Amino acid sequence: MVRAVIFDMFETLITLYSSPIYFGREIAEDVGIPVEEFLSLWEPTEYDRSIGKLTFEDTMEMILCKYNCYSKELIENIKQKRIDTKRVAFKQLHSEILSMLSELKEKKILIGLISNTFSEEEIVIRESILFPYFDAVFLSSEQGVCKPDKMIFDRCMQTLSVKPEECLYVGDGGSCELEAARELGMEAVQAVWYLKENTMQPVGRKEEFLGLDNPLDVLKWC
Repeated sequence: MVRAVIFDMFETLITLYSSPIYFGREIAEDVGIPVEEFLSLWEPTEYDRSIGKLTFEDTMEMILCKYNCYSKELIENIKQKRIDTKRVAFKQLHSEILSMLSELKEKKILIGLISNTFSEEEIVIRESILFPYFDAVFLSSEQGVCKPDKMIFDRCMQTLSVKPEECLYVGDGGSCELEAARELGMEAVQAVWYLKENTMQPVGRKEEFLGLDNPLDVLKWC
């Protein structure tokens, strides 16, 4: 019997690809550094940023100092622009997301969140309309560990006081999260309601996992 549903955030509860994006290429253009040169410094920091070893400010200071264009004001402006674009994504939810979360609450199903995040994303998640629905929130940049490391799954289950076989894990499939959840003994399903083929989205359909076309399909396990 499912006692808890644990969700991924990006491309599961929200999508970043139905609103303006502000990733490395866009940041490079705003700070006036050639894109490929910027990305050669930015992209290798992704893991350290995802486990909180580096903040957005740390990373930008390192890059801007290398190009002699550092200013605290510039970093703050870029950070705010990055936060603002993420806020837009939280305002463009699939029409069934809030209904699905509300029905889980009505059914007394515990709701967990495990998300690979960067420091600037923590702010947006905690102020979002989704945040009050969660009984346990585990963000990689706060936890110092990211998916698919099973430690972050274990911490979430411990907080919810549930066993793996009592959990349904729902994610888009990035970072081998579905495989990790299944190996732990959870039921793992792929959220494909935001999936658009031939786009920048990093993950396509995974045939080895059941794909859910609509958020309310989650309720079939509850």
